[in-house]
Amino acid sequence: MATVSAQFSVTVRVELDARQEPLGKLTAAIAEAGGALQGVDLVPGAGSEGKRVREFTIDARDQAHWEQILRAIGSTRGARVLDYVDRTLAMHRGGKIEQHNKYPLKTRDDLSMAYTPGVARVCLEIAADRSKAFEFTIKRNTVAVVSDGSAVLGLGDIGPEAAMPVMEGKAMLFKEFAEIDAFPICLDTHDPDRIVDAVKLIAPTFGGINLEDISAPRCFEIEDRLRDEIDIPVFHDDQHGTAVVTMAALFNALKIVGKPITELTVLMAGLGAAGVAVTKMMLAAGITNIIGCDRRGALSTQREDYLDGSMNAAKRWYAENSNPEGRLGPPREVIEGADLFVGVSGPGLIDAAALERMADDAIVFAMANPTPEVMPEDADPYVRIMATGRSDYPNQINNVLCFPGIFRGALDAGAPRITEEMKLAAAKGIADVVAAEDLSEDYIIPSVFDRDVAPAVAKAVVEEARREGIARVSEETGTFSTIG
Repeated sequence: MATVSAQFSVTVRVELDARQEPLGKLTAAIAEAGGALQGVDLVPGAGSEGKRVREFTIDARDQAHWEQILRAIGSTRGARVLDYVDRTLAMHRGGKIEQHNKYPLKTRDDLSMAYTPGVARVCLEIAADRSKAFEFTIKRNTVAVVSDGSAVLGLGDIGPEAAMPVMEGKAMLFKEFAEIDAFPICLDTHDPDRIVDAVKLIAPTFGGINLEDISAPRCFEIEDRLRDEIDIPVFHDDQHGTAVVTMAALFNALKIVGKPITELTVLMAGLGAAGVAVTKMMLAAGITNIIGCDRRGALSTQREDYLDGSMNAAKRWYAENSNPEGRLGPPREVIEGADLFVGVSGPGLIDAAALERMADDAIVFAMANPTPEVMPEDADPYVRIMATGRSDYPNQINNVLCFPGIFRGALDAGAPRITEEMKLAAAKGIADVVAAEDLSEDYIIPSVFDRDVAPAVAKAVVEEARREGIARVSEETGTFSTIG
């Protein structure tokens, strides 16, 4: 059974008999119905004579559970349900983000500087040197969150309008954790050429492009082309954000189990955008024995679809750069001797008992959300370290640990791109936030609310960009230069 969650939080307005207010009976009824009561508030002046109105904030399992809770409240003597509000929908009404001016417009002088005629001087500065857009416009601190709505987490291809709430939420995270102004751009096309063209056309406005929820394998082509064709960072978070945080968790897990990273055997379940990106980062970190599984089982140059040429280009690359032993079969068969299982696929992909076939001190990162490939309580007898993508278990592998800080660092450095070395630096920055004395099997990755993470990641990224010689913002003066 699903657990209660704030995503199904409801505020119920109830009229009560003021003389014999049945608060105790109501709270008991809510608890008996399985609701989690988060608060009770009096609504001043809302009740008629002899009546009092209170609002009950309750977390539920799902919308059907609301009906059960409402019936429990309504059946309590002296209580009448007046109305209820879906708090999640209410939060989204009218959108979740808005624009604010940095400076007031209260006098003619204000207007003369912010707009005409003074703004013309600034326009001419930029016309003479386009790089000054980073100094005199929002470009230096603004990211576009671009999606076509084709691969929204847990929902699939829902279209650009339906994807907007996710992209707005992403913009909120950018602002909250890295003070970056982000704006959602949802495009009504699945055509890679049109997406690339659209992003190139809006690129002058933004300092970075965060690609989001674009299905594989198109996402690989779109990112590769944009990285070559525009001079600002392009980062597909579903790929690289997941990879960076996964590597951070792995770096810390290996400190506990004491295994060299170069000697690991890894089973990767799920070869979409995230699975391929995690694999590439692991290869870059020195792991050589990675077995990747898709719906047909382990990829190999000996698999039938590779031999007959029907395997797509992304998977052909994967088959040619992994599985050196040429294993074939489903995950439960090829997991033999694996030190690490990484799941970025779907719920219940592997039986917990199969984990017993892994090497000693096994590590499992089961990141399918909301239901992992194997539940932590089922995996517990067989593994030493367990991580998921969920917030209600220890060791949550969540992209919010990466993307705000990595963009903050790239923008601060004025980097034209985010390199593989910058991603590894970000992973190490996240890992290092966990102090040695705090590191344990159930604490290998910082909390998503740890405010030290984004600055640590940004600092690591800036330092790496300077080391690579691609930082275009002067360390001494903070000014932007086209030479980097």
